[in-house]
Amino acid sequence: MFRLAHISDVHLGPLPDVTYRDLASKRMVGYVNWQRNRRHILHDSVIGHLVADIKAHEVDHLAVTGDLVNLALDAEIELAKLWLETLGPPENVSVVPGNHDAYVPGAFDKVCRFWAAWMTGDGHLAHVDRHSFPYLRIREEVALIGVSSARATAPFMANGFFRDDQSHRLGALLDKTAAKGLFRVIMIHHPPVRGAVAQHKRLFGIGNFQKTILRHGAELVLHGHSHEPTLNWIRGKGDRWVPVVGVAAAGQSFGGSHPPGQWNLLEIAGGRDAWTLQLVRRGSAGPTIPVSELARVALIGNPDDATIMPDGFTVRP
Repeated sequence: MFRLAHISDVHLGPLPDVTYRDLASKRMVGYVNWQRNRRHILHDSVIGHLVADIKAHEVDHLAVTGDLVNLALDAEIELAKLWLETLGPPENVSVVPGNHDAYVPGAFDKVCRFWAAWMTGDGHLAHVDRHSFPYLRIREEVALIGVSSARATAPFMANGFFRDDQSHRLGALLDKTAAKGLFRVIMIHHPPVRGAVAQHKRLFGIGNFQKTILRHGAELVLHGHSHEPTLNWIRGKGDRWVPVVGVAAAGQSFGGSHPPGQWNLLEIAGGRDAWTLQLVRRGSAGPTIPVSELARVALIGNPDDATIMPDGFTVRP
């Protein structure tokens, strides 16, 4: 059995010192939002408890689906690198960037430089940039494919983008790994399903992404961005269904409009054409309650076959 952990939307804080020059951009909007809202509901202590629980479960790999930082300040990006080093060696941790990691022009390139070790495919020796995505890592019988939907956007916008160039490369990787009989996991920040988030936060290219999965297939898609523990389904190759799994923001504390921080445990077993997949949500049910199991679902490839117990998911067929 391969045990894969999944977290997202860490939003490491607190913010470092900010200069007026730093705020001469979209960051001004984000800074005001942080001061009014996010600094009250995002706490590193929540992240610490989740990470400790992940390590206690001795998982085989950890997937981090974006938004490690808030305003993509240089100091934030450097701090996030130090935090990634505490999670484990880069070969055991895979990262894809989120919209906050590419908050302003130039930030994405800095993220690629500082976090390259966690966003590098097997055997990739060149520097990492937006053309390096999707990347591929193979761990045991699992293929981990990292897609980037991150790009700087205008103020008050948090959209993601999935274009034809990534679609073609993703399709080739999916075919390559299918030929080897691997369990294919796609990691992306923005949810590739309609209606998951507001229009100003949605992914441009949802149809393109879903057509790619329909043509080439996949076994699992992991995402963040919505700050919600969600389970959706999209059609895959051969009329199979592919589960699309979101997770509550890792840095979310109690008292906000979204559920407090959680992490997903994905237990993958079996083999070619006979895979089994179980999803376990773990988090805290109260401010003083330790991290524990909140919900469990067996994913068998068709939403009609999924057994959900207890309540704890938002499900859109």
